[in-house]
Amino acid sequence: MPRRTKEEAQETRTQLLDTAEIVFREKGVSRTSLADIASAAGVTRGAIYWHFENKADLFIAMCDRATLPLEAMFDSLADPDLLDPLAKLREGSIEVLRQAEQDQRCRRVFEILNFKCEFVDDLAPTMLRRKECRQGAKAIIERNLALAIERGQIPPTTDIRRAAIGLFSYIDGLIINWSMEPDSYSLAEQAGALIDIYLDGLRRRGVA
Repeated sequence: MPRRTKEEAQETRTQLLDTAEIVFREKGVSRTSLADIASAAGVTRGAIYWHFENKADLFIAMCDRATLPLEAMFDSLADPDLLDPLAKLREGSIEVLRQAEQDQRCRRVFEILNFKCEFVDDLAPTMLRRKECRQGAKAIIERNLALAIERGQIPPTTDIRRAAIGLFSYIDGLIINWSMEPDSYSLAEQAGALIDIYLDGLRRRGVA
């Protein structure tokens, strides 16, 4: 019996997080109350407080559950043993764009963070965490580009910091703009061609 009770509690927690994604996306974070989420989930407010301290705690748990594009990118791109670092960078970049469209949870949370949320008061730490993750992603891209210079894949005159900022901003901008008009084209299908435009420019000219 205790095991079943624990499983039911986990199911309720998952249900609340699933519901929060939907309601936050529809109403915006600031306009959503815990009562709204409880009502949509078909549970009492007490059930929410059993699992979460407040709305900020619920919001952070929802974000932590999702794997967001750019924030969990390129785990192995700076591996010093890579023989083809540019190909690995291409592969990672394409996967980020595909994930942004095909991972529904990632897609919902990304839209909430970018279009439905103000990072003030209790939500401010979430923005700090996002900034740290994004800075880390740019640093990884930069290290990978430095390795690409060592392998002779891009010109040695390339300003790798500018190139890294450019690629990161390019991918981030693609996702944000596609999120505003998702029916206009498939980001996943166009991912390879879109990334090649940027990387081909680095191969030919570099960024000075």
